[in-house]
Amino acid sequence: MLSVRDAEATILNSVKPLDNQLDVEFIDLLMANNRILATPVTSSVNFPHWDNSAMDGYAVRYADVHQARSDKPVVLEIVAEIPAGYQPQITIKPGQAARIFTGAVMPAGADTVVMQEKTHRQDNRVLIFIAPQPREFVRRKGDFYQAGTELLPGGIVLTAGEIAVLAGAGREQVGVFRRPKVAIFSSGDELVMPEQLLKPGQIVDSNQFALATLMRELGAEVLLLGIVEDDPEALTEIIDYAIANADIVISTGGVSVGDYDYIGKTLASLGGKVHFQSVQMRPGKPLTFATFPNSLYFGLPGNPVSALVTCWRFVKPAIRRMAGLAQGWGGKFIRVRSHSQLQSHGKMETYICGNLHLVNGVYQFHKAQGNDSSGNLINLVQTNALAVLPVGQTLVSPGEEVVVLQP
Repeated sequence: MLSVRDAEATILNSVKPLDNQLDVEFIDLLMANNRILATPVTSSVNFPHWDNSAMDGYAVRYADVHQARSDKPVVLEIVAEIPAGYQPQITIKPGQAARIFTGAVMPAGADTVVMQEKTHRQDNRVLIFIAPQPREFVRRKGDFYQAGTELLPGGIVLTAGEIAVLAGAGREQVGVFRRPKVAIFSSGDELVMPEQLLKPGQIVDSNQFALATLMRELGAEVLLLGIVEDDPEALTEIIDYAIANADIVISTGGVSVGDYDYIGKTLASLGGKVHFQSVQMRPGKPLTFATFPNSLYFGLPGNPVSALVTCWRFVKPAIRRMAGLAQGWGGKFIRVRSHSQLQSHGKMETYICGNLHLVNGVYQFHKAQGNDSSGNLINLVQTNALAVLPVGQTLVSPGEEVVVLQP
C-alpha cells in the first residue's frame, strides 16, 4: 500500500503532457476562456503603442514649468486641443502647451503632463501653479511591454486578463492545447440511472454525474460510457474501447477485494501496467492506477465520497498536467483554524469534508454535519475544502490549526 505522496508522485511521473505542436488547436479569442495557452506569445507592437497622457490636463515642456509655484505661476499659450484617438499635428515650442485628455497621444516637443486641477485657464492661456515631476503623467511607448519580447508564457490558463492582453496585441485567434479526452464508466450490478425506479438493493449511480461535472470544469472532453455489469467479458470490452478512445479512463467500483472486483485483473489482461491498487488514505484506500501506451487508467472506489475525494486528490493534478498547464496542477493546501473537532484512527492519511468560512478576517474549517462514512453522499453538499489529518494524527480540537485541501 503506497503513501499518498508516493501515489501522487507515481501518477504525475506517468503523465505525458500534450504536445505543443501536435496537440494544438487555434480558436477565436472569445472562445478561449479557461483554455491553456500552448506556446509563448510575442507581439510586434509596444504597450503603450505610443507616448500618451495618463491624465486630463496640459501637455508641456518640463523645461518651461519646472520652477512653477503657487505664488508665481508659469503662463503658457494653448496652441492645440488633443482628444483621445487623434494624431497631433503640432509641435510644442517653448512657452506653449496643449490641452490633452486621458489616453491621447503626446504631441511632439512635450514631455510632461500637468493635471488640470493644478492649473487655471484664461482664454488661450493656462496658468501652471505647481512644478511637476519630469515626464509626470506620461505613459511612454513600450513602458509596459516592448515589442518582440515574450508577452505571455506557454502553459498558462487564459482568463479575462490574458485575453484582454491578446486582444490588445491584435490577436483574433490563439493556439491552445486540445482538451484531454476522459472516458468515464461505473461498474456494479447494483447501479441504476436516476430515471429508473429503484428496486430493493439498488443504488442510483451518482458517480458518473459528479465525475463528468468535475472533468468538464477542468476543461476535459468527456465520454460517458454508462454502467457496466460485474462481468469480466463486459469489463474487458468497455475498458478496451475506453483506452483506445481516451487519454484518461476513470471507472468507479470493482477495485476492492471482493469476489466481483475484476478491474485489476482486466487491466493486466489488456496489457496495462498496474502501478498500485491501494493507497494509505481514508476515504479512498482501494484506488487502482494503471498505464497503457496512450492512456492512463484510474480505478476509483465506488462509494461516492471516496470517488470524488480521490479524483480531487489524484486525477485532477494528472488532468491539469496532461492538459499542458506548466505548474499548479493540484489543489491548494493551506493551514487554517478548525472550528470543529476532527478525528481519525491515525493509521491512514484522512480527508474530512467541510467548508471554509471567513470569520473576523480568519479562515475557519467547519466539518460537514453528517457522519464520515464514505457512502454519505450528503456530506458533499457545499464542500469546498477537505481537512487533511496525516498518518499518526488522531485528533484536531476546535481552535487548533489544520491543513486543508481546496479542491
